[in-house]
Amino acid sequence: MSIAKDLGMKIRRIRKQQNRTLEEVSSLCGFTKSLLSKIENGATTPPIATLMKISEALGVTVSDLLEDNKESGTVFTQTDSYKDPDSWIKTENGYSFYAFATRRQDKIMQPYYFVAKKGEVKKHVLSHNGEEFLFVLEGQMKYRVGSIEYTLGPGDSIYFTSIEEHTLTPISEEVKYLAVFSI
Repeated sequence: MSIAKDLGMKIRRIRKQQNRTLEEVSSLCGFTKSLLSKIENGATTPPIATLMKISEALGVTVSDLLEDNKESGTVFTQTDSYKDPDSWIKTENGYSFYAFATRRQDKIMQPYYFVAKKGEVKKHVLSHNGEEFLFVLEGQMKYRVGSIEYTLGPGDSIYFTSIEEHTLTPISEEVKYLAVFSI
């Protein structure tokens, strides 16, 4: 089963377990019933900001949507895990991500590995609750937070309140970066 279909089924299952309608959850998220339906049917793969809004509306974590097996304590991730292209989620906004430590329950932060390619990332504004930390591994990008645009290259980082509108534009052909979100 594809990641998008599996993700959509989990969202639908949680929503129905809570006896909530598509209208109710999509309204809380601030987007259309049609978009939530497409996500639940696996027709579209949502970006992280959208997953965060859905998880918040459902009262669960993004990890709850991405992984079923829950653990407490230390979660060790070997290189093979994120080197496997089948473990990545490719979004409709033109970037891919790998979510680390999804099996860990009751997290206060969620680390991700992102790959964004020049010309593929759609222009879109992100905004969601919490805080973010980004650390560039390879490539260059412009990252706008509020009205200020930063140019980030390997070794550069940025930390901000993620309710501020933010956007990403790759400068190099590909940019790889780590991001840690907290809610």
